Amino acid sequence: MADKIVIKGAREHNLKGIDVEIPREKLVVITGVSGSGKSTLAFDTIYAEGQRRYVESLSAYARQFLSQMEKPDVDSIEGLSPAISIEQKTTSKNPRSTVGTVTEIYDYLRLLFARVGRVHCHKCGKEISSQTVEQMTDRILEMPEKTRLLILAPVVRGRKGEYRKELKQLQADGYVRVRIDGEMRELSEPIALDKKKKHTVEVVVDRVVVKEGIEGRLADSLETALGLAEGLVRVEEVGGESRLFSEQHACIECGVSYPEIAPRMFSFNSPYGACADCSGLGTRMYFDPDQVVPNPGLSLREGAVVPWETRTGVYYHQLLEILADHYEFDINTPFAELPEKAQKVLLHGSGKEPVRFWFDQGGRRHFYTKPFEGVIPNLERRYRETDSENVRENLERFMNVMPCPSCDGARLRRESLCVRVGEKSISEVCALSVTEAEGFFAGLELAEREAEIGRRVLKEIRQRLSFLVHVGLDYLSLSRSAGTLSGGEGQRIRLATQVGSSLVGVLYILDEPSIGLHQRDNRRLLETLKRLREIGNTVLVVEHDEETILEADYVLDMGPGAGLKGGRVVAQGTPKQIMEDPASLTGRYLTGELSIEVPQERRRSERFLEVRGARENNLRGIDVKIPLGVMTCVTGVSGSGKSTLVLDTLYKALSQRLYRSRNKAGRVDDILGLDMLDKVIDIDQSPIGRTPRSNPATYTGVFTDVRDLFAGLPDAKVRGFKPGRFSFNVKGGRCEACQGDGILKIEMHFLPDVFVTCEVCKGSRYNRETLEVRYKGKNIAEVLDMTANQAARFLENIPRIKNKLETLRSVGLGYIKLGQSATTLSGGEAQRVKLAKELSKRATGRTIYILDEPTTGLHFADIGKLLEVLHRLVEAGNTVVVIEHNLDVIKTADHLIDLGPEGGSRGGEIVACGTPEDVARCSASHTGRYLRPYLNL
Repeated sequence: MADKIVIKGAREHNLKGIDVEIPREKLVVITGVSGSGKSTLAFDTIYAEGQRRYVESLSAYARQFLSQMEKPDVDSIEGLSPAISIEQKTTSKNPRSTVGTVTEIYDYLRLLFARVGRVHCHKCGKEISSQTVEQMTDRILEMPEKTRLLILAPVVRGRKGEYRKELKQLQADGYVRVRIDGEMRELSEPIALDKKKKHTVEVVVDRVVVKEGIEGRLADSLETALGLAEGLVRVEEVGGESRLFSEQHACIECGVSYPEIAPRMFSFNSPYGACADCSGLGTRMYFDPDQVVPNPGLSLREGAVVPWETRTGVYYHQLLEILADHYEFDINTPFAELPEKAQKVLLHGSGKEPVRFWFDQGGRRHFYTKPFEGVIPNLERRYRETDSENVRENLERFMNVMPCPSCDGARLRRESLCVRVGEKSISEVCALSVTEAEGFFAGLELAEREAEIGRRVLKEIRQRLSFLVHVGLDYLSLSRSAGTLSGGEGQRIRLATQVGSSLVGVLYILDEPSIGLHQRDNRRLLETLKRLREIGNTVLVVEHDEETILEADYVLDMGPGAGLKGGRVVAQGTPKQIMEDPASLTGRYLTGELSIEVPQERRRSERFLEVRGARENNLRGIDVKIPLGVMTCVTGVSGSGKSTLVLDTLYKALSQRLYRSRNKAGRVDDILGLDMLDKVIDIDQSPIGRTPRSNPATYTGVFTDVRDLFAGLPDAKVRGFKPGRFSFNVKGGRCEACQGDGILKIEMHFLPDVFVTCEVCKGSRYNRETLEVRYKGKNIAEVLDMTANQAARFLENIPRIKNKLETLRSVGLGYIKLGQSATTLSGGEAQRVKLAKELSKRATGRTIYILDEPTTGLHFADIGKLLEVLHRLVEAGNTVVVIEHNLDVIKTADHLIDLGPEGGSRGGEIVACGTPEDVARCSASHTGRYLRPYLNL
């Protein structure tokens, strides 16, 4: 096999027909400025071709069921292995997906609990033993005399199939009736079952009446049923309740019988294991009083009860006055100051207590007496009774999520939670952090027989837990929902799963795995990547982290610029060769020739935003002072509580107070200093658009101004064109042949879909009449095809447009085209487009900007540009709060808040706060230890 991957003539996106050789079975880093073509080379060229070749090796029949990748624009790629891509974007948002299920640890736990778990009675807590036929008979004879019973043998329980052979055999054995999926059927009639659906088939063995002398017949029938159904029998009262008896598991004290203990009993995605009330989600929606009355400082007259805000009729005013008279309160008093009983009645109703209501009609007053329903019971009834999706959606604004009261958030039915290994249920094991779970299984002692049964399963569980520790995720719990993980966490979980699979000869392609990882944990991640390399794999990493670049076997530096100015390989070789190459911008930063300077002096503030008693997730009731008018960095090891403090508590609380947002904020006693702010803006890493129709012009609002400009031209007015005419998203001005896409998709069934330029509009997206309207000789399609730099010069006489384009240029995005599809922008570019949009708004000097790891996807040179923008915001009097691990950003901040000391349950405290110099001198701070060399301390 070739020892290199040889790529010739790569022209995808902005690549300039480059030829690249990548050594196999090495750790290779692709780096370069944001937008230089790193992801295009790694994912859209190398991975896309590897995936396409794999799919093409399958049969034509199989290929039509798979989503196929388009052939990348490349002359040839040789020496390519099967490719596995581990990206940031693919974390599942499914509420049923957890850390345990994604890593497959939960599957092994289910198997372990099913095979070696000890069953306990969910009523009395005693360990359950097997039940004999005599004990079953005695239990049945305790029923009232003359109770009519059916003795059923459940031969099939919730399995797919037609079961023709089994039904025929039962008829041959002399049985007359069966109950299939709850419906009684005669075996003599033809029975056709859908083989794709799950069925339950129960044979009617006997029908008896409880009376004296029935013991012998009952015991015989039970034995027959147990023989048919492998130790199970169902005894059902005619028209009453049914009981399941088992030869294997039953509590002699309480009479509780258990079905067969199988892995599906511990699956919250199966009806046999999931809690019946929450269907295995562990949560339930409920009408939250805090959402119904989000601002208790308002009075009822001022609209404290939000569901009644729009009810302006006389009826509601009369209703409030009647309740105020009856319960003696004033409707002009703030809701929070009303008597507790009045608050309770308004929200939950008067119960059985009648209230005397009246209404005026035809000049007469009519009286009637009835209990008051209450706001929340009224909302619950309307939600339950309506068939309208719109009404449901409107009512869901007042709902929140709480742990299911039946299973207490454990997701499983109580029978499943009473099976224990090492005195813990499966949900208690999943609630442990990865570190705690590793300790639990390391010290787990089993009986000799159980240890032999569980040996291989325990080995797999211990291995997978150790892999999670190696990639710096020791603070996560196995029950943590996958939807709450950051992009970096999700990527490292999939990395741990891949290490566990021990594949050899594979090409792994990773997208910035160091995101969200503290420098302390970076070393463990690098060891994991090296381990993949050492067992015979090629590891290709798109990365900007200095330590990762220096540890690589081979580096490709893309550039020299971004967008059209990029797409070339500026330098390649070992890290040492990169550092010696004067053409490499990355090399100049690595040698220290170029660097981000430490500010000469730190800004100080006398005004503070004070968070008191923050205790959401793992926060330990901490008090935090955030100085206003400066740049603050919140730092700490992964899982220490940074996102919980800044995003879940601070941002959501500010949104509630400033915008009346209904997002529930994290638990906090109080936040002081809100009167000094009038705006809060959260700039995250999410894409600016998920469809090719979204672009920088639409996102920043430039497109609206450009359309207004074209609609105001004399030529457009003569033709009666309005701004909508110049949109490619609606009928009128767009090309209807391609519906404004500019390209046409041709489905090829079992070959990849082919995209061709629309023949009618030649890719311009607009029809001929729209394109005839010109400004300075250019039509709207030509304006959208301009870069921000070109458009700023072309439209310099239109102040509104020029200001927005100048902000795009100031964040270093002068090279991107206005109409460039948002899906082709890198993560760093998308974030800077968001920053540009906020910068173009009129600053009040009382705005707080919150950024979550803004350096994701940014090269050293891009970080310098980002910091210029952030410091410009601060200079205008605004406050910037950044969650960050990047030491170049941390060293330039005015104030640091370092959380820790560790992640998960061992975090949530303030380790140090003050200037970067103060934190660097704190011996307890992990961040401070790594910060010292950057500050020359």
